[in-house]
Amino acid sequence: MIQWRPDVLGDGFEQLTFELGADDDPAFTDGKGSHVGDGDEQQRPRLVATLVRSLPTNRSLWQRIIGRARDFEDVDVLYVHGWSDYFFQTDLARFWTERGARFFALDLRRYGRSLRPGQTAGYVDDLEDYDVEIDFALAEMRASSQRNAGERKILLLGHSTGGLVLSLWASRHPGVADAVVLNSPWLELQLSTRGRQMIAPIVTLGAKLSPLEGIPQLDYGFYARAVREVGPDADVARINQEWRPEQSHPVHTGWLKAILAGHDLVYRGLNIDVPVCVLLSARSAIPARWSPELTRADSVLDVDGVARAALRLGPSVTIERIQGALHDVFVSAEEPRYDAYTRMERFAKGWRRAVE
Repeated sequence: MIQWRPDVLGDGFEQLTFELGADDDPAFTDGKGSHVGDGDEQQRPRLVATLVRSLPTNRSLWQRIIGRARDFEDVDVLYVHGWSDYFFQTDLARFWTERGARFFALDLRRYGRSLRPGQTAGYVDDLEDYDVEIDFALAEMRASSQRNAGERKILLLGHSTGGLVLSLWASRHPGVADAVVLNSPWLELQLSTRGRQMIAPIVTLGAKLSPLEGIPQLDYGFYARAVREVGPDADVARINQEWRPEQSHPVHTGWLKAILAGHDLVYRGLNIDVPVCVLLSARSAIPARWSPELTRADSVLDVDGVARAALRLGPSVTIERIQGALHDVFVSAEEPRYDAYTRMERFAKGWRRAVE
């Protein structure tokens, strides 16, 4: 039985947990799924994913009197977060629900609401593993739309690593989604295509021998500081530091192998059969030391490399470059944040009218 319960974000948000079985994390297995150590499978942490939802606000009295439908009354949005992250952006949900859409966000396995004690945060060794929770989420969205009557359009919305995950998923599942919006998707390694191709064999070998081997990071927490300084106050104040730490979760070779494999698929060309909108900062900044410049640029990705890679997603790709935006364009300073929402709305309205 479906059991939605109140979410940590408070009024207007509910969550639903999907059970995915015993954790197959290499920390609990021999790397091939067999349990190691004392105890049995039942003693391993449970692998779960969490779906959060926010339903549309009521139409105004005037809208009801004149019978005016809002732009996205028949749209369901499914959001997937990035690396070392989870869903906390209530302003993003409100943008969609105020326009009539139902908004859903998925905390993937071992992230945010779905992270359980003892698990390796964010770990996965194959991005296709996420098909399970994406399929669960879409099945619940479809079931609830049938209970409320009427067929609904699906818009996928992914940030950073979530943008990579959803791009690959949409390409493998043609005819399911109706539009895709990507917020600074991680479509190519910061070292460039050639750099990725050079290190991929080394990472693959390392992942085979020791998938949980740590990889040195140069994350000094500057991106988190930039978000605190210029992001929307209410959203920033509610960030859970355990779920979205100042310095990102440790990176492991098994996980990086999966990411590089995803980048390679993008490089070879995907076939997303619906319109795609890619939102990116106008420029990148290297976070070697703190500078106010980091509050006006993407300090995580090479946005020019991502823009080039985005052209390989499918036949209909719109790229929007936003001056002054951070890596997550929706937690940027007020002006670029407003610009990002304006551009997303313009794309979504154009797409929705084109399919009427």
